[in-house]
Amino acid sequence: MPAMSCANGYTNSHGNKPLFSFGLISDVQYADIPDGRSFLGVPRYYRHSILVLQRAVRMWNDQKHLKFSVNYGDIVDGFCPKEESRNAVEKVVLEFEKFDGPVYHMIGNHCLYNLPRNSLITTLKMPGRAYYDFSPTRGYRFVVLDAYDVSAIGWPQDHPLTVEAMNILRDKNPNSDKNSPDGLVGLERRFLKFNGAVGKEQMDWLDGVLRNSTGLSQKVVICCHLPLDPNAATPEALLWNYEEVMDVIHRYKCVKACFAGHDHKGGYSIDSHGVHHRVLEAALECPPESNAFGYVDAYDDRLVLFGTDRMASTEMVFGPEDID
Repeated sequence: MPAMSCANGYTNSHGNKPLFSFGLISDVQYADIPDGRSFLGVPRYYRHSILVLQRAVRMWNDQKHLKFSVNYGDIVDGFCPKEESRNAVEKVVLEFEKFDGPVYHMIGNHCLYNLPRNSLITTLKMPGRAYYDFSPTRGYRFVVLDAYDVSAIGWPQDHPLTVEAMNILRDKNPNSDKNSPDGLVGLERRFLKFNGAVGKEQMDWLDGVLRNSTGLSQKVVICCHLPLDPNAATPEALLWNYEEVMDVIHRYKCVKACFAGHDHKGGYSIDSHGVHHRVLEAALECPPESNAFGYVDAYDDRLVLFGTDRMASTEMVFGPEDID
């Protein structure tokens, strides 16, 4: 796995102005509760995380050239008391709306622990569903995937996509607690209830978007709460059907990078087709006064992530055949 740069500020060595720039953050998981720990014992700073977001928005606005920002999911934590869920989500969304530009969201598992899917789609101003695409400039397209399309959380219990998800979990995970990977080996450890899959209708849509982008000679950035490459994340964090999604992506040469959240420590890899996979470090796990957010400068031949504190800066250079 290629090492991430630990420097938190690249200089623009090739002297070109970026085509556009955008802010990013992931896994804020705010809750007005005392600090706690993950199941693995990693400290979590529930009240501090919204301060990280506030500093992120201030930094993005101070840059004055960011065209948009992207939130990679999980804005409120599952431990948030349910009677406070709506207020907590709206409080975090209000902080995002202080950014001087559009903010694009995606749904994470902790979002679905707090509010029903339809309510989230409305509150996060999604276009009627949780997967969509947008083009910030003629030469680039961003594709936001719904990692919980097939999911045991977020849909009514009798919904066909819930039924499909539970059938997958029963087949792949013998534990009574479907969030437990006990006894599962290697990449099979991804079949946990807090993960999900991309469904057939969304997969067909993705194929059509990538075909269209290829015809338009666009470079594509995939955004998904769940990671899509096992070399960039732990098995327990992966999309259930990441291989199928990557098979669609690899049919085309237009996808240059996949950004994700969920695996809080972060990660980076380049897959066998030259696609960059960058999993973002979580805002939730920042100790007081530390940060995890950044912004990306997009060029014709690379994406350069400028990270802050715990978010490592990363330069993602496209292969020679990828450059117009």
